[in-house]
Amino acid sequence: MAQEGGCFCNKIRLSYTGEPSAHVLCHCLDCRKISGSSYSNNFIVPDDNFKLVSGFPKTFSKTADTGKKITSHFCPDCGTTLFRTGESFPGSVIIKIGVMDDPEWPNKNVPKGELFAPERVKWIAPIKNAEQFPGMP
Repeated sequence: MAQEGGCFCNKIRLSYTGEPSAHVLCHCLDCRKISGSSYSNNFIVPDDNFKLVSGFPKTFSKTADTGKKITSHFCPDCGTTLFRTGESFPGSVIIKIGVMDDPEWPNKNVPKGELFAPERVKWIAPIKNAEQFPGMP
């Protein structure tokens, strides 16, 4: 069964099937900036399980903190970052949790890891039982 999501104005819709291959928080500065928050909450699916249902995202690419290229795909109308692709996760799509339609998705799916954990904002506690990575695994 496909899980669906979309941007704030709902002009861009996406879906994925199957189980995510990973679910992580990222505390790097790039992820803070792209999410507009203290960290980003992401899950990763294989390219073959991802579908752009409607709309045409705009993209912005840069060299990330890791030295690898990453491309952000966002709505050109409302600005919502929907997903990211890049060299760190070849053959995969990194979907932002907040774009999923099911508001319970984050409650039912606790992240299994935290990337760039030493860069975590000091008042945010580590997730219990989640693997803590100093950078990209």
